[in-house]
Amino acid sequence: MDSRKLVFQETGIVLLGELIGTAFMCGIFALLGKFNLPVLYGGLIGLLLATGNFFFMAISTCIATEKAQAQDVKGGQLMIRSSYMLRIVILFVILFACGKSGLFNVFSLVLPLLFVRPTLTLAEFFRKPGENKS
Repeated sequence: MDSRKLVFQETGIVLLGELIGTAFMCGIFALLGKFNLPVLYGGLIGLLLATGNFFFMAISTCIATEKAQAQDVKGGQLMIRSSYMLRIVILFVILFACGKSGLFNVFSLVLPLLFVRPTLTLAEFFRKPGENKS
């Protein structure tokens, strides 16, 4: 499968999982009587940040893989390291700014970042046996 198609497919799965997780999170806030607009806004921004982080991680991994296949292993390793640091710094800055603004609930802003791993685990669990992943 083409690596770009795989990136978009996996990002779509992450987006779907993020939507479900964020909706579930908002439902929990509602059951606790704590749901309001800052919770919704925080959930939506968190969802976008988590999905965007995954997308850019997947893109940089594909680029690093292509570099490694072209015998530029060190370039691929550098790409992975620099991409990781850049994504973490950007996430921190955006989360910090959103948290300090007072427009977002901090918990609903950060919790969607935790939904990516369970989403990928569940997606792998439901993948058809023998389905080609690459």
